[in-house]
Amino acid sequence: MSISVRHAKETARQWVLEEASREPGFAGAFLHGSINWLPDDATLPAASDVDVMVVLADRSSRLRTGKFIYHDVLLEVSSLTSDRLQSPEQLLGNYQLASSFRTPAIIADPAGRLAEVQAVVSRNFARREWVRRRCEDARHKAQRDLDSVNDARIFADQVLAWLFGTGKTAHILLVAGLMNPTVRRRYVSVRELLRDYGHLDLHENLLETLGCARMSRRQAEQHLASLVAAFDTARTLIRTPFPFASDISAAARPIAIDGSRELIEAGYHREAVFWIAVTSCRCQVILSHDAPAPVRDRFSPGHQHLLNDLGIASPTDLRRRADMTGECLPHIWDVAQAILAANPAVQD
Repeated sequence: MSISVRHAKETARQWVLEEASREPGFAGAFLHGSINWLPDDATLPAASDVDVMVVLADRSSRLRTGKFIYHDVLLEVSSLTSDRLQSPEQLLGNYQLASSFRTPAIIADPAGRLAEVQAVVSRNFARREWVRRRCEDARHKAQRDLDSVNDARIFADQVLAWLFGTGKTAHILLVAGLMNPTVRRRYVSVRELLRDYGHLDLHENLLETLGCARMSRRQAEQHLASLVAAFDTARTLIRTPFPFASDISAAARPIAIDGSRELIEAGYHREAVFWIAVTSCRCQVILSHDAPAPVRDRFSPGHQHLLNDLGIASPTDLRRRADMTGECLPHIWDVAQAILAANPAVQD
């Protein structure tokens, strides 16, 4: 069943009014993520959810978060405390939040504070100073993730830190292009951006740092098939609290599995590898905590095969790959600044 963006937004609004607004300390809510980059009359992609950010006075709330179906729409609910929205400047320099205030996306605003902030952010969103600061924010967060790759964490967590640190290099560029710093489709979006600005060669470098530049479609399909089995097992075994548990659930399957298959079938098998690898690591974290040894042993080889194809056979390989991404950051930054300088939508 196809769902319009307008209907999806209205459903999110209904959830906020019926559930979130009743939470003690509720201070507002707004739409977040890719939904804000789609026209209301468009069809919501089947492999997309609707991100809702709920603003709370503090962290004591027991608000339901994560991915879940509300009526016929897949919501992903997150929360943040109101102190993170004290000034427009806080948002203008935050690449992950600023775009949610680029256009009117407020669902609820009891005190009127979100509307005040949104007016300032939307007016200054495309100003060169703030675009550059958001690029710097993305670069800082990429380096922070890369620096967190260490032996003090289980290996799957280390791989996740490397994946997100490496993946944020695409966000540096997308922010410079005033494009949506999307999550799952980031490598597809950044390819389009680099093509439009005459830097398509950098896309191969980005895929090289991810380890999938020479991966074949057949390999990607094999890794997805292996992931399907691990995903469908892990989602039934979750017992230990896990920050992204709802991403490994029946509700999230259209995104994690079908969305990856959709990219492969569209010819973006290398770009699909990022989310396949992220989801595989999350499944491994769950299995390592909650699955009996025979089950862990059944799915470990498929995950290791994926890591081997990415060039990661050991923690030493992973540290080396994190360093490789770090060494590429100056060149990525230079291209981002060239895009920023050439972008006609950026305002002085």
